[in-house]
Amino acid sequence: MNAPATLAPDIQRYADLDKRLLGACKSIRILSSVAWPATLENRMIEEFARGQFSLPQVYYHAPDFSEVRAELAAIEAEAGHDDPLGEYLCRTAESWRIAAEMLEAVGTHDVTLRSISLYGRPGDAIPGSDRSNLDAARYFVELSDELGSDLLSDDVTNDIPADVLRADLTQSLDDFFGAGTISVEVDDELTAKAAAGATRIRLRGGTTFSGYDKHQLLAHEAFVHSLTALNGREQPVLASLARTSPRVTATQEGLAVFAELMSGAIDISRLKRISLRILAIDMALNGADFVEVYKFFKGCGQSTGDSFHSAQRVFRGVPPDGGAAFAKDNVYLSGLLTVHTFFRWAFKQQRMDMLRQLFAGKLALHDVISLQPHFESGVIAQPRWLPPWMQHAHGLAGKLAFSLFINRIHMGRVQAESLSLSL
Repeated sequence: MNAPATLAPDIQRYADLDKRLLGACKSIRILSSVAWPATLENRMIEEFARGQFSLPQVYYHAPDFSEVRAELAAIEAEAGHDDPLGEYLCRTAESWRIAAEMLEAVGTHDVTLRSISLYGRPGDAIPGSDRSNLDAARYFVELSDELGSDLLSDDVTNDIPADVLRADLTQSLDDFFGAGTISVEVDDELTAKAAAGATRIRLRGGTTFSGYDKHQLLAHEAFVHSLTALNGREQPVLASLARTSPRVTATQEGLAVFAELMSGAIDISRLKRISLRILAIDMALNGADFVEVYKFFKGCGQSTGDSFHSAQRVFRGVPPDGGAAFAKDNVYLSGLLTVHTFFRWAFKQQRMDMLRQLFAGKLALHDVISLQPHFESGVIAQPRWLPPWMQHAHGLAGKLAFSLFINRIHMGRVQAESLSLSL
């Protein structure tokens, strides 16, 4: 959406800074800069399957972002903190500047601290709790292992080819967003199983998917990542809300996993996978090398290919010999827990409007709160699209109300005998 023909001078100044911000960060492509060649992955997976283990040799191109960093620093200084719009721009520019520094160090241990600055570390505390992200990861892995023998009979098979899933997703997206709004493509070079932008979702070629994968891709990729990007494009002033800046990654990924939870598109195995990645990051930070992390995933029941790809995510952009890690996968579980807490808080405060506004673009939780005056004035537009589960306010309210009350029950005080006597 284009900005109105005339804006108040103070708002126009922030709109101009936002335009400069988008221009400055357009060349910063984090995941593609740390990606591994598919040919290397395929060759090494075959070798690992034969028991031939070696550390990957990945060569990266380190860019020169000195001019970009200077422009981002200038935007930070000019934006200031006098207005929530300025604070948003300042925080966003800073995160892109740190990302630029990280990519300039690609292939070295210096990537580690900058990625932790952007995405956090496994030992970080969960807001409102005395537990850490690492504690939560261990809990979900242990719970999954305890339940595993009872879940083996679940009918979950990976038998949907990428091309078939592409056609199926295309129909669903056309029905929801309108024909041709979002395209679905098969990409043989993609490392992740899927990736989403505003108008395109990519699926990894040469692999098959399950019915759970299909529902998870719709809930996670389409109805959060693509949806918030499209809503961001509708913004009249802050066009940068259409792009995921590093500082909003935790909220956006947490919101996407929360969407899986609310729409019934997540299972305990999925929670185990994202939790194992956090444990693996912690292992790498404490000295484990690529082969040791691969064997950790393999020992946890993943296939050779999945174990390799899981380890590869931990070592993107850093040396594979231990003591370094790319920390992005830390955000999935920490983001989920924080977003879940935010939803409960907003419901308790009777602020369902804030929950809807979370989908107005690529926002952090902090932004939804601080930008309230501009949501009320219309400078920040309300979201055009909402996920299906957000469109049914009564159903969402029921889940949140139940969650608020049930968390008052302390499981440590519950005995089987008291349950049986109460029925």
